[in-house]
Amino acid sequence: MKLLYKGKTKDVYELDAETVRLQFKDDVTGKDGIFDPGANEIALSIEGIGKRNLAVSTLFFEKLATNNIPTHFISSDLEAGTMDAKKCTPFGKGIEIIQRKYAVGSFLRRYGLYATEMMPLNNYVEITLKDDKRQDPLITEDGLVALNILTHTQYDSLINQTKQIVDIIDKFLEAKNLQLIDIKLEFGIDTEDNVLLTDEISSGNMRVYRNGEKLEPAELTDLILA
Repeated sequence: MKLLYKGKTKDVYELDAETVRLQFKDDVTGKDGIFDPGANEIALSIEGIGKRNLAVSTLFFEKLATNNIPTHFISSDLEAGTMDAKKCTPFGKGIEIIQRKYAVGSFLRRYGLYATEMMPLNNYVEITLKDDKRQDPLITEDGLVALNILTHTQYDSLINQTKQIVDIIDKFLEAKNLQLIDIKLEFGIDTEDNVLLTDEISSGNMRVYRNGEKLEPAELTDLILA
């Protein structure tokens, strides 16, 4: 297999012209050894979290499929820690779509003049560029279009999909008495020009509270899979 991309939490290999294989790792993002789904560096490694994140991703991707929401997911091998998926082209050099239900983390640091901690945000969606050197800067719809990263139509599609997807995830977590705070998703374009959810849906890219306390990735994974 040809290595296409070596990422923070997974590596991507080419299987053929239309299919890739994602190898999940035991690394999670954060800073100074503390988990943070919005961070752009590896904070710590948790033994076995890669395969368990894959199990969570498989659960959510299959749930989205039953709700008629197409994604890049084809199949997974939990023992090997791999996911086979449709090959998708990222927007530009990669963008991240973040839906925030409450004001915490980097949102609060940016907008603390107006925002208070845990202030409801009415499912606010923002987009950042994947750019470690510039600390993943925020970008507007018009900025994305002006830079030829995507079209207005593609922007509308990924925002609408994000809200549908997060609503399904939120309801699943709520049924387990878990509170979704924010979540980071990635989208791409498949070989037929469809805008699809890519990457993963796991404890490593969402912030979840239980009884007002943030859950660490391993504990959240256990609760999701219980």
